[in-house]
Amino acid sequence: MRLTTFSDYTLRVLIYLALDQAELATIPVIACAYGISENHLKKVVHQLARAGMVETLRGKGGGIRLALPPEKIRLGEIIKAAEGAAPIVECLGEEASACCIAPACRLSGILVRAFDALYDVLDEYTLADLVGNRRALKQVLMRT
Repeated sequence: MRLTTFSDYTLRVLIYLALDQAELATIPVIACAYGISENHLKKVVHQLARAGMVETLRGKGGGIRLALPPEKIRLGEIIKAAEGAAPIVECLGEEASACCIAPACRLSGILVRAFDALYDVLDEYTLADLVGNRRALKQVLMRT
């Protein structure tokens, strides 16, 4: 399995916001820190706001910040929010009959167990765990 770029950027935004919770951040500043597209980050921030993980404040002096303490944001929740509710394989979707071997296939059950295990491990960690090296991360990201 490989995480999508969207999930990667989602994690990066949350890490950045967790580094300095007292300050509002902006998409251009975060994009510059990581050297990535502002347009991509706009989509990421919109999704994070819909998931209730970040707050967005519009207008002059506006920006974004975490909506919850980093200790309350589990990594599994982050990835699930970023990846969406799409089935991991076609046969687990609403059109299960699309696969001719679905009635006899054991792969779907194995994949469900594997992904459940992945999310179980991710949920053992929080955003706070990712920023335990706050000083080193700030030195790298906040050079501007």
